[in-house]
Amino acid sequence: MNVLIACEFSGTVREAFRRHGHSAWSCDIIPDSSGVKFPSHYQCDARKALNFKSWDLVIAHPPCTHLAVSGARWFKDHREEQEKAIEFFMEFIDCAPRVCIENPIGIMSTKYRKPDQIIQPWMFGHPETKATCLWLRKLPLLHPSNVVEGRSPRIHHESPGIKNGLTRAQRRSITYQGIAEAMAQQWLPFAEHWAKITQLGTRNPISQSWKRWKINYLPAFGR
Repeated sequence: MNVLIACEFSGTVREAFRRHGHSAWSCDIIPDSSGVKFPSHYQCDARKALNFKSWDLVIAHPPCTHLAVSGARWFKDHREEQEKAIEFFMEFIDCAPRVCIENPIGIMSTKYRKPDQIIQPWMFGHPETKATCLWLRKLPLLHPSNVVEGRSPRIHHESPGIKNGLTRAQRRSITYQGIAEAMAQQWLPFAEHWAKITQLGTRNPISQSWKRWKINYLPAFGR
C-alpha cells in the first residue's frame, strides 16, 4: 500500500508503516531528521506530494500554531494566518480513500466538525498527557494498545531553544512512538482488507471475514 505521512519530518510514523512492508513516505518543508540513511521523504509542500502517487492512506499533521486553543490569546492578531491554516487543514479531508488528520484540541472542532476521537500518549505506553484529536475517513478508531500509569505534562514544559537542530515547536510536534505503532498495527490490516473487498466489487454478507470486520469496526468507523 502507498501511505503518505504529510507534515512529518521525524519519520516516526513513516518508519512504523515501512516496518510492516508498505511503501510509506513522509513529507515536510524541512529535511528528514530521522537519521535513516536513505529516508523516503519529500521535502516540499504536502499539497504537492498528494499528487506524487495514488495514495491508499494519508495521515496528515497540519501545523497547529494558528488552530490550537493553546494559542487562542493571539488569534485576533493573526486572522489571515489562521484562515490559511484552516484552508490547509481542509485540503486533506478527502485527499485519499482513507484519511487521518491529527491536531491538538482547537478551532477545527467548530470550523469543520468534532473529531472522531481524542487520544492520549498514556493510552499507548507513554506516561504523559497530550490530548490529540483524530479526524478519520474510512478508518476505525484507534484502540489503546498499552495503558500505563503516569500523567506527566512533559511536552507542555518543553524548554525553548534549539536542541538537536530542532525548535521547541518542532520537538513538540513529533508523534509518540507508541501512537505511531498503533496506527500501523491497527489500520494497515483494516485498509488491506477493505482494499481487497473493493477489488472484488462486492461485500458478500456471508463472508465470515467481512462479518468479523463489520462487527469489530463499523460501529466506530470514521466518516
